[in-house]
Amino acid sequence: MTDHLIFTPDDVDLTRSPLRRSLDAPTFVLGAFNPGFTRLESGNLLLMVRVAEALVQPVVDGHARTIRWTAKGYVLDRFAVDAIDMADPRQFELKGRRNRLLGLTSLSWLLPVELDPTGDRVVAVHYDRAIEPQASWQDYGIEDARISRIGTRWYMTVCAVSAERHSTALYTSDNALDWRCEGMVLDHQNKDMLLFEGLVGGRFLALTRPLGECYFAYPGTSEWAGGPSINFAQSPDALHWKPIEAPGIRARAGSTSALKVGGGTPPVLTDAGWLTLYHGVEQQASVGVYRTFWALFDRDDPTRILGVEDRVPLIEANAALTAHLAHQMYLPSPVVFSTGMVDGGDDWIVASGEADLACRITRVGKGGVG
Repeated sequence: MTDHLIFTPDDVDLTRSPLRRSLDAPTFVLGAFNPGFTRLESGNLLLMVRVAEALVQPVVDGHARTIRWTAKGYVLDRFAVDAIDMADPRQFELKGRRNRLLGLTSLSWLLPVELDPTGDRVVAVHYDRAIEPQASWQDYGIEDARISRIGTRWYMTVCAVSAERHSTALYTSDNALDWRCEGMVLDHQNKDMLLFEGLVGGRFLALTRPLGECYFAYPGTSEWAGGPSINFAQSPDALHWKPIEAPGIRARAGSTSALKVGGGTPPVLTDAGWLTLYHGVEQQASVGVYRTFWALFDRDDPTRILGVEDRVPLIEANAALTAHLAHQMYLPSPVVFSTGMVDGGDDWIVASGEADLACRITRVGKGGVG
């Protein structure tokens, strides 16, 4: 296994940020991370990097300020500091509300970064093809792209954040560089949607991860821990989705990922079946420890799970990679968040977000997965 950081906050040229068109307040890159990942027709690789842009002065005159997209340009909203909890550097929570209401300390947009075929160096950064919010249901940002090539087209899902809803949007492309927004495909609080890289029985298949404020408990004798889980859904056209009743990947009681699990890389078809990498979270501090594990599904009926590794991680956070960025670190727990995987010959080339800060490339031998 080999590792390196390929793109960091210092590599983003904020003079070319889409926010510069209308926002005068100075900003900085909180993180350039959690990239969608695919191989282009040319053989080069593409990272669709999440750029989280934050205000240099988030608090002014006793008020926390946040960035919001509008049809007329980006604006700043204000919240009284004594009315919010600012313990998490990524977000704040409004106090005294019956429903949990959050604000974000940054607004995210997507930056296409082209790499050489091995993922060892950046060959182009496509600021002219950056993807930013374009509707009120995306007005607090778009996050955590996942890219799947299905046939001759590329499909990209993103998390769209707004006060209206927390949803999943779909983008499509004929070259993975020029994208068209197809609109919302999953409604409130459904994250980490991963399209299988190929049709199954003539239909699109996806992994999803619905969220909520509460979950129902399994019996005390169950092997499952409960909480967020990875589910299956199917569609005739990638736009209209129906959940599949068979359970997917669930947090197992006693494992190091018992707090929650979530989707990582779009499933790819191998000789052994459909292979995906996912994240499992162990309780620690306010964020938790994020690690990458693998799962394998049957090629003809992916709801038949052939194997899940949830105890020995495939990829873990590596503090040595971000040591030179220590002054920019803001998370208290080790986090690696794998978001894409492509064939690299004898290896899988895996793209991840490291510490919610930078983009990491890891080469994993195929013999050790699945």
